[in-house]
Amino acid sequence: MGGEVHIDSVSVEETWARLHRDRDSVLIDVRTSAEWAYVGLPDLSSIGKGPVQVEWLTFPGDRLNPAFVDRLSTALAAIGANKDSELLFICRSGGRSLKAAQAMAAAGYIRCRNVAEGFEGPLDPDHHRGRIGGWKAKGLPWVQG
Repeated sequence: MGGEVHIDSVSVEETWARLHRDRDSVLIDVRTSAEWAYVGLPDLSSIGKGPVQVEWLTFPGDRLNPAFVDRLSTALAAIGANKDSELLFICRSGGRSLKAAQAMAAAGYIRCRNVAEGFEGPLDPDHHRGRIGGWKAKGLPWVQG
């Protein structure tokens, strides 16, 4: 799962545009089940899609999910995605999603992208997320898990 694989970063706005424009593109949410439940999920229903959800780190404990590549490969095959599909990886703020994208690129998926700033974006001066960057702050559709 080499960290040397270069992955392009894409803004949340460009991610939304690509998901809308390319029917084969896939948004992959690699946050934990707790984040999905309590923070919310990108809502892609208006474009006839939904995010694929596979934890990069397991909850509780924040340990690397050893079955990540296998589970995601299976989930992608189930929706008709393949190694040529554009895969857009999102997490809270862009760190885990980058590692997940690198892992899938190393597994042969050739169009892996990292969603810059993620779902909640960076911390603001008051140490809160979701206000100055990321999917939620940019006003893209989302639902409470």
